[in-house]
Amino acid sequence: MTTEFIWYIVAGFVAQLIDGSLGMAYGVTASTLLLSFGVPPAVTSATVHAAECFTTGASAISHHAFGNVNRLLFRRLLLPGIIGAVLGAYILASFPGNVLKPYVAGYLLIMGCVLVLKSFRVFPPKTVSTHLVPLGFFGAFIDAIGGGGWGPIVATTLIARGNHIRETVGSVNAVEFFVTLAASITFILTLGLTKWQIILGLAVGGLLAAPIGAWACKRIPVKPFMIFIGIIVITLSIRTLLKYYGVV
Repeated sequence: MTTEFIWYIVAGFVAQLIDGSLGMAYGVTASTLLLSFGVPPAVTSATVHAAECFTTGASAISHHAFGNVNRLLFRRLLLPGIIGAVLGAYILASFPGNVLKPYVAGYLLIMGCVLVLKSFRVFPPKTVSTHLVPLGFFGAFIDAIGGGGWGPIVATTLIARGNHIRETVGSVNAVEFFVTLAASITFILTLGLTKWQIILGLAVGGLLAAPIGAWACKRIPVKPFMIFIGIIVITLSIRTLLKYYGVV
């Protein structure tokens, strides 16, 4: 139980607490940590997805227990998400995926602004049932290539389109387990797996935080929830753009 291992547990706990309650940012948080230690992008994504197999499974069970999962939304996102994850992981193992970062960050920046603006107006929740297949595929594809992005892309887009926040977060988290598992299997077959200490630390922290995140998702009021999600998306998107163009 080294100091470094304890920090991995703390990072996994914080990342999963945010992801479980907001439906996003586990991959971004964990990937940032690993990249700061000099881990290559492909290995970082593989390691994060390996840890997420444990944390997203616990999160999916927790959200189901709290009644946050919409079964129709879950089914519509599942298969395209798996296909996108496999394809993205395979491409990342063969080619650099950083070229897509500014475009994804720009898209998310717009979606974050939409969320903040919508939080100040009254929009009755509606069930989004169109364009779910391409959304699931694209979100999983970018997630596998960038080490994160499933939640920010899929959950943010659905909420911006008016889908119920808690059902969106719960359903997206539930599908994320299968997306992560598909990407992890692809990474194992193409790259193998190392960094087991990091994987274990992130997984332990995430397992501890999963039920707390699902409970928070059910309890947090809608308006501050939307504002908080929007601000996080905007902040992370701006940070990604500044880092990509070498400003920070």
